[in-house]
Amino acid sequence: MPFQLEKLGYTKVSSLAGWLLFAYSAGLAISTIPIAMLSERYNARKWPLIFGLLVLTGSQILLMEAPSYAVMCIARILQGFGSSVVWVVGLALLCDSAPPATVGLQLGFAMIGLSVGLVIGPAVGGALYTRFGYRGPFIFSIGTTVIDLLGRLIIIERKEALLWGVDPAGSVTGSAVLPSASPEIDTGCQSEKMETKAEEGVQISEFRDIVAPANNVQPESGPSHSRSSQTSIPRKNPISLLTVLAKLGTSSRTLVACFILFVYGLVYSSQEPSIPVHLQRVWGLNSATVGIVFIAAVVPTLFSSPLTGFLSDRYGPEWVTFCFLLFALPWWVVIIVEWRLALFISSFALEAFFTSGIMSPLSAELAAVSRTMEGVGFGHVYGALNLVYGIGSTLGPIVGGQIFDHVKRGWMVLCLVSTAMLSVSLVLASCFIGSDPLLYRLLRRCNASSHI
Repeated sequence: MPFQLEKLGYTKVSSLAGWLLFAYSAGLAISTIPIAMLSERYNARKWPLIFGLLVLTGSQILLMEAPSYAVMCIARILQGFGSSVVWVVGLALLCDSAPPATVGLQLGFAMIGLSVGLVIGPAVGGALYTRFGYRGPFIFSIGTTVIDLLGRLIIIERKEALLWGVDPAGSVTGSAVLPSASPEIDTGCQSEKMETKAEEGVQISEFRDIVAPANNVQPESGPSHSRSSQTSIPRKNPISLLTVLAKLGTSSRTLVACFILFVYGLVYSSQEPSIPVHLQRVWGLNSATVGIVFIAAVVPTLFSSPLTGFLSDRYGPEWVTFCFLLFALPWWVVIIVEWRLALFISSFALEAFFTSGIMSPLSAELAAVSRTMEGVGFGHVYGALNLVYGIGSTLGPIVGGQIFDHVKRGWMVLCLVSTAMLSVSLVLASCFIGSDPLLYRLLRRCNASSHI
């Protein structure tokens, strides 16, 4: 982007490129709340995703052919809007379709895409720019977006699958039998349960509604009912933005999860502008070797997300979030040591592995909170996730760059500030994450022991 700005005759391209990054973040932040509200109000996933990908494709074409800086800024704002749709609605679609018992694992697999993009994006973009010029990376990204768009066209939403007696979220094995009523299942998008029993050689089908928000159960039976009436889907009544904010704002689990995600976005992105300069000053690395160091750090995150998702489903998000934050803290301190490059790379990789591992359990935690709130859907909570993470990752490079450039021993101070923020997150996670937080379990156990 800086080279294209120079080609168009602009000066101070570094500052202008920074504002282009801000334009993307502004588009993402401004659009997140409307996207989340509309997606839940109209109970739609497929068509918002298609619309978002069309906007994303158009924004890339506009940015590729932009004749001026103003058009570039507009394209970046639209790009942020399209990306926001993909994140918010995409995660909501996944939680709609995944069984609650495995939602953490499925979210972990989804997070792999972010890590893969971080690994191959700079390398592929640089190679295409060198070989084909400015348009090369854009043509590649437009092609991948179109492939994604084709995949979205064949999506079958859960509400449509239920009309045919198939519930993708009904069981871990993907059984076509609809699930039984359970207060832990999201009451806003459940269908009727079908049980088939053989009594004296006669096959009897019983259809029962899953627990509705008012907890009214209306049994239906008999062949006279049409398929549509048998598989009607109770929906959460749409609520206003202020009501959604009030519900989320009074939930300590939601607030703490969002705070930790904000901290994660802040500390993780704060190192990005500083590490290349630090590596060059201490070990004399050039741009090529710095890129290899970044790849070595990002590759472990390909495994941390599905691993923590699986562990979250099995043991609960409270354990996984606490343990991975605890194991991450030492490496944020070790990375300060200016001894061997191998030690730095190892510490950087372990830091990235454990820190990025909190994304899956916290995403699963937000999904679990949504199921307990009447009128609050997956789109709402993942809109909050997208917003706080976007703000954190936007402020991170600014804060990190300012500390590194203007504070004596800036690298050490930056790492210690990040360690302090993660330590606060660790304490909050022990107090508020999960339906039964770890601190309260410990206090109950201590009280029980004192009475023996």
